[in-house]
Amino acid sequence: MIASQGLRLRKIRAIALLLAALSLLVVLLSAYLRLDGAGLGCVDWPACYGRWLAREPAAQQFGPVRLLHRVGASLSLLLACILVWHCWRRPAIRPAARPATLLLLLMLALSALGIWSADPRLTLVGFLNILGGLGLVTFSWRVVLASRTESMMQRPTAPTRLLRFGAALLSLTVVLGAMIGASYAALACNTVPDCAGRWWPGMDGWAVLKPFPTLVAVPQAGDPGSLSLHLLHRYAAFGTLLVLGAAALQVLGDEQRRKAALLLLLLLTSEITLGAVTVLSGFTLWLAIGHGVCAAALLATLATLLRRV
Repeated sequence: MIASQGLRLRKIRAIALLLAALSLLVVLLSAYLRLDGAGLGCVDWPACYGRWLAREPAAQQFGPVRLLHRVGASLSLLLACILVWHCWRRPAIRPAARPATLLLLLMLALSALGIWSADPRLTLVGFLNILGGLGLVTFSWRVVLASRTESMMQRPTAPTRLLRFGAALLSLTVVLGAMIGASYAALACNTVPDCAGRWWPGMDGWAVLKPFPTLVAVPQAGDPGSLSLHLLHRYAAFGTLLVLGAAALQVLGDEQRRKAALLLLLLLTSEITLGAVTVLSGFTLWLAIGHGVCAAALLATLATLLRRV
């Protein structure tokens, strides 16, 4: 019985690992399609930025990248169904079944959302797609963690307040970053660490936090609402670096959690460095994509640390 459960856990973990890798690939390809479709990969960037977003959405062409994205997403959905079945069949392995079920539900929601994803002017759709992609990586990795044999033997203790606060700050940072990406507000702030000479959002910029509008024009340099998003995102990122960094340093003495803490510190510094270099480089396509992929890895690493506390 114990050997049978161990084999089942190994199967679940193998499927979840494959799903985590596929989810990361889907996030990368989705970021490429979204940013390239916004003109970030065009020769005369940023002159083409406004032209490409202002046009009517064209019918989707099945180019190599889009085809690979669809194949990866479809395979992920199939594997998620198999994963949920393995987790819930009797006797159910509930620690892994809960995140696996959430993963499948999220995939189904993103599949339905794909009906409207062809129009880059729908900022709410873009926002949900960005957050959903990051959620796929996080939930699939949580299944990996929950299916570890040792995790079935003992219950982890509650995370520290500092780690919880850092996780909340990271979530806020990710949400603000997704709002920047969905509203294509990259050009509004092209300096670091200030934004067009401003260091704090003005009262005229808080309107950007209202419900997501349909994009009718590309935000230009100095747009108050976009500047507010950039500055809030940067301050939240700086707070995340301080709080999560301190939380990771606290657990470096614990051998079981040292690797996860070191990786968290590395990814935190890499993510902030990538963000700054992306702005200073004039928003190079692959740097911007790397910024998003690094965010997904950071969330998965945080999930590891939360699980092991």
